[in-house]
Amino acid sequence: MLQKYHFPVPFSYWILLLIFNSTTIIAEPDKRTAGTAVSLDEEIQVLKQDVLALNRELFILEEELLYPSSTQVAVFLSLDVGEFFTLDSVQLKLNDKVVSNYLYTQREVEALHQGGIQRLYMGNLKAGKHELVAIFTGKGPNGREYRRGASHVTNKSMGARFIELKIVDNDSSEQPDFSIREWE
Repeated sequence: MLQKYHFPVPFSYWILLLIFNSTTIIAEPDKRTAGTAVSLDEEIQVLKQDVLALNRELFILEEELLYPSSTQVAVFLSLDVGEFFTLDSVQLKLNDKVVSNYLYTQREVEALHQGGIQRLYMGNLKAGKHELVAIFTGKGPNGREYRRGASHVTNKSMGARFIELKIVDNDSSEQPDFSIREWE
């Protein structure tokens, strides 16, 4: 059974406390370093780098605690379209439960057109069969409103599962194709 870990004090509180305490310690003159060429600004920059490194390590630890690799599932979106479909939004359902709704800006769509891949969802699933449904909304051929869905049943086993939603122009039918595939 999955347990939720509750941290009584947010991580950001500890980071701010660390910064506050370190700046008050640095602000007081130290007799040992008074004669050195190390400036206060350089010490603050070093402390900022240490805080950033600590924040990155805490983020990685939090990801490992919340999404262990044995139950992890991640869903990504990629585009290879241009003429037949302009993406506006995606709704993602997992086992008939909406897990993600995303409304795209023009800038985000351009980034996807340039080869970007977006992580739509990351969560935990127990082993077994699960149904994934993606509903795509946008402008289709001739500028008409377009809403289309794609579904996929995955058999989750132990280990991480990565799923890609892909939208591709189909030149022969002059329509977009919506596919879902699992990465090996």
